[in-house]
Amino acid sequence: MTITKHEIVEFLAQEFPQALRKCSIEAITPKGAELLYQVDREDLRPGQTVSGPTLMLVADFVLYVAIMGHLGLVAMAVTTNMTINFFRKPKAGQNIRAVCKLIKVGKTLVTGEVWLYSGDEGEAVAHVIGTYAIPQKS
Repeated sequence: MTITKHEIVEFLAQEFPQALRKCSIEAITPKGAELLYQVDREDLRPGQTVSGPTLMLVADFVLYVAIMGHLGLVAMAVTTNMTINFFRKPKAGQNIRAVCKLIKVGKTLVTGEVWLYSGDEGEAVAHVIGTYAIPQKS
């Protein structure tokens, strides 16, 4: 089942509005999603770089959106595992671009990878592998 970007945005606006405060969904792709996170002062750590927790938030959210884009509006899907590798310092004045691709979609677990970029730079600032548990239909 595929679902449109508009349907996901409507669902999030109703059920999880704070998620859209600084994120915009750029695309829903086959087994994937792309989004843009608007970096501001609250996201920075000493050294004028985007904090690790902010990068993890963005990765977790784009994975959630990709899962909904592929499976439908699974509100209660939850993160079970996330591994992040930080490669380079994201620039303070640049938004974070996230590109997610689902690797394995099972009945109870979905695993995906996320590449995070600082603005339009071609080199990733981080790479994430995450797994979500999918609630069973009753």
